[in-house]
Amino acid sequence: MNTLLDLHTHTIVSGHAYSTMQEMVKAASEKGLKMFGITEHGPAMPGSCSHMYFHNLAVIPRWMYGVELFVGAEINIMDTSGNLDLEQKDIDKLDIRLAGIHCRCFKKGTIEENTTGVMNVIKNKDIDIISHPADGTVDLLFEPIVLASKEYGTLLELNNSSLRPIRKKEKAHDNNVEMLRLCQKYEVPVIIGSDAHISFDVGCHDMALKLVSEIGFPEKLILNDKVDRVRDFINRRKNA
Repeated sequence: MNTLLDLHTHTIVSGHAYSTMQEMVKAASEKGLKMFGITEHGPAMPGSCSHMYFHNLAVIPRWMYGVELFVGAEINIMDTSGNLDLEQKDIDKLDIRLAGIHCRCFKKGTIEENTTGVMNVIKNKDIDIISHPADGTVDLLFEPIVLASKEYGTLLELNNSSLRPIRKKEKAHDNNVEMLRLCQKYEVPVIIGSDAHISFDVGCHDMALKLVSEIGFPEKLILNDKVDRVRDFINRRKNA
């Protein structure tokens, strides 16, 4: 598969990443990407940017080095109710809105309660993508999550970084296999994200592509080569 977009990446602004915005977008251009997302962590993540960062996004060019740029956030899901760490006025300024669970931010509960929290975010029209739902940070029930994705149109991410052995996400492989098989069963599309925290990892989808190949997941349900479709999806959600 020729991946043409990567919508989940971080710069030095997130506090634990190591390249600037221009370095990241230049890397995207050099790797032949047509569409690129910068999605800094929300303010609940230790060391990440404050709310003020999201107030000035209008100054950023949306085309750099021949790449269409979407500037957004990976918003933190805070609890089993699905509360988020960005206020609505901040979310309204974003081009693209990811939301995910991180151990340093999320107050977890039972598997059923955790699942309810994620499903409440899937139902939130202001969220476009659920980041790394199957990385094993908390236990989740994947069938209701996949069915909610199908009903509400919020995309589920196959996160490349969490599949890397160096991350030591012991449940990530099996969880992602389960999620993908359910997505195939119910014909629910997914999007692969590099979750790059340095420019060298921009567009790196190697582990994710290996997994989808191993289980025979159909390319028609992977959106990373479907630039026009993803652009229409983002714009439609933004203007809903």
